[in-house]
Amino acid sequence: MTWAATLDYGRKTKNEDIRPGPLRPANIIRNKFPTYKNGSNGIVIKLADGPEVPPLKEVVAKETEELLDRRQRFSVRELAMKFEKGLNTATLLSKEVKWRQVALLERDILLKNLKSVLESLRGQVTGKTKDEIEESISMVEILAVQLSKREAELIQQKTEVTELAKSLKLASEDAKRIVEEERVNANTEVESARSAVQRVQEALQEHEKMSKKTGKQDMEELKKEVRVARRIKMLHCPSKAMDLENEIKTLRKTFTEKSVDCVNLLKELELHKRLKGNEIPVFDLEGLQCLGSMLHIVCHNGTPVDFSNISVQWFRIHPKESNKEIISGGVSLSLIAL
Repeated sequence: MTWAATLDYGRKTKNEDIRPGPLRPANIIRNKFPTYKNGSNGIVIKLADGPEVPPLKEVVAKETEELLDRRQRFSVRELAMKFEKGLNTATLLSKEVKWRQVALLERDILLKNLKSVLESLRGQVTGKTKDEIEESISMVEILAVQLSKREAELIQQKTEVTELAKSLKLASEDAKRIVEEERVNANTEVESARSAVQRVQEALQEHEKMSKKTGKQDMEELKKEVRVARRIKMLHCPSKAMDLENEIKTLRKTFTEKSVDCVNLLKELELHKRLKGNEIPVFDLEGLQCLGSMLHIVCHNGTPVDFSNISVQWFRIHPKESNKEIISGGVSLSLIAL
C-alpha cells in the first residue's frame, strides 16, 4: 500500500496543478480507522471500531457476579460443566485478545508507513498543502499514541484473561478430580449395597426353606401323634366307640321317623284348614305311596259320594318342580302309581 502510494505521487510533475494530495489517503484512512474532528481545544480523535464492545474486565466481572448470585445448589457434575464452560469462554477471550493485538500491530505498521509517506511529501509541496500534510502528520502521531495506549490495555487484558484461564483450568481439573472421586465412591457404595441386598435375599430364602422344612416336619409329627393317640384310644375303648356308632344310627332312624310324622302332621293341618274354610268335601288318596301300588280316591269325611257323574283326571307332579304333567288315559277312580 505504501509502495503504490509512492508511485502514485511520484508520477506527478511540477507543471501540473497540485491538488490537496494528502486528503485522498486521509479519506481512505477514514474508511478504515477512527474519524477525526477538529475542536476548539485542538484535534480530537474519536475511535469508531464499529459497535462498542464492553471490556473484558466487565464481561468477566458480570459472569462472576451471575455465578455467585445463583442460589440453587449445583451438583458436582454441573459444577464441573460450568468450569469447563468458563474455561472455553476464557480461551475464546484470549484468542480474541490475540486477534486484536495482531490488528493493532498491523495498524501500527500502517501508521508508520503513512507517516513516512507524508514526511516524504512534506518536502515536495508548499503552501496550504504543506500545512495540511503537517496537520495530517500530527494526527497520525496522536493516533499512534492512542493505539499504543490501546495496545497497553489489551496487553493488560491479555494477562488478566490468561490468569483467569489458568485459574479456571485449575478449578476445572479439581472439579474433574472431585467428580471422578465421587463416581468411584458412588460405584463402591452401589456395589456394597448390591452385595448387602443379595446377602439379605439369600438369608431370607434360606429362612423360608428352613421354615417350610420345619413346618412340614412338625405337621408330619403332629399327624403321627394324632394317629397314635387315636389308635391307642380305639384299643383301650373299643366298646365305647361301638356304642357311639349304634347311638348315631339310632338317632338317624329316629330323625327319619320324626320327619315323616312331621310331614303327615303338616298335611293333616292343611286339610283341616281347608275343611274350615270350604264346605266342599275333601278327597284323599288311599293306598301306599310307592312304585306299583294301587291308589283310590276316597272322601275324607267318610260320607258316600256318587262318582258316576264326576270326571276324573290324574296328574303327575314332580316334587322339585311346580309343573303338572297330565297322565294320558288316567280318568278312572283308581290308578296304579307310576
